[in-house]
Amino acid sequence: MTRTDNDQDIPRLWQLAFGAMPAQVINAAVSLGVPDALAEGPRTSAQVARATGAHEASMRRLLRGMAGLGIVEAQAGDRYALTPMGRPLRSDVPDSLRGMVLLFAGDAMWRSWGDLAETVRTGRNAFERVHGLAYFDYFAERPEEYAVFNSAMGEDTRVAGRALADGYDFSPYKTVVDVGGGNGALLTCLLQAHPGLRGIVFDRPEGVAQAPQALARAGLSDRCDVVAGNAFEGVTAGGDLYVLKSVLHDWDDEHVLTILRNCRAAVPDHGRLLVMEPLMPERAEDLGPAHGIVTTDMDLLVTTGGRVRSEGEFAALFEAAGFRLTGAHRLGDHEYLDAAYHSVVEGAPA
Repeated sequence: MTRTDNDQDIPRLWQLAFGAMPAQVINAAVSLGVPDALAEGPRTSAQVARATGAHEASMRRLLRGMAGLGIVEAQAGDRYALTPMGRPLRSDVPDSLRGMVLLFAGDAMWRSWGDLAETVRTGRNAFERVHGLAYFDYFAERPEEYAVFNSAMGEDTRVAGRALADGYDFSPYKTVVDVGGGNGALLTCLLQAHPGLRGIVFDRPEGVAQAPQALARAGLSDRCDVVAGNAFEGVTAGGDLYVLKSVLHDWDDEHVLTILRNCRAAVPDHGRLLVMEPLMPERAEDLGPAHGIVTTDMDLLVTTGGRVRSEGEFAALFEAAGFRLTGAHRLGDHEYLDAAYHSVVEGAPA
């Protein structure tokens, strides 16, 4: 039998090729509420099955699968306990990743990724072809799934927002407008870290639906307004710093220019624009270990038709929209996201 130069190549390839299976074990566990059922301590498979309304014998097999992944620990007497790695799958912990699992391993995204080959063959994103609707239109018609989407984005933002709060100088600004700000997770991080700031969450009506309650829970209702609108039609005035986190990479250049031009109409001459997204290196050979950037780019290929851009591409788009690029830098390491993932690209009115 032919062997590779590195004895780890085949096990690694095996792990990658069959990675769908562990992902769906985790998705099933979260969908059924297994981590929440184990929140108070070890339980038998029969107890977990009753708590989740599941078939007992099948639940026992799922728990064994979770144990194989290190998410739960199998104990004597058919009992299972949640491990530290499995803890973020609970819905009631501050560092929960439940929404991310339900979104990215859920049916809508899963079916789209299954059509990746056709997307590469045709250049048409799989999500729209599979579901018959563009990505955001699909979620807009499904409030429960949009709530999962907002939760997932909030989980990512909770981590990255703290890195932005620590890694950018907000002292010159009075009011931050978060364009596409969803449930207000980013502004919550920024306003908590900088008591002198005010904020405005701006997003589509379905996008900001959860924002008033989320801001109230954070005690920020008096420092942050919620404005519903469409960034393709116009962006609310009233800020001196406008932030776009994980927004532009969802769209092609034509749509990006529309958003940027609408931002330019709202940003005062002394104001600034911040784009917070991964930055694609100018050359493929410079990617190094930036696996998260590549994965995000592939996900955008499949779902929205957008892409991860380089600093040079942002500079060109900024110039066409009436901004000049004044800086780009990576944020520091932030929890499970390393510094190679989120970058801040700053623009000033030209």
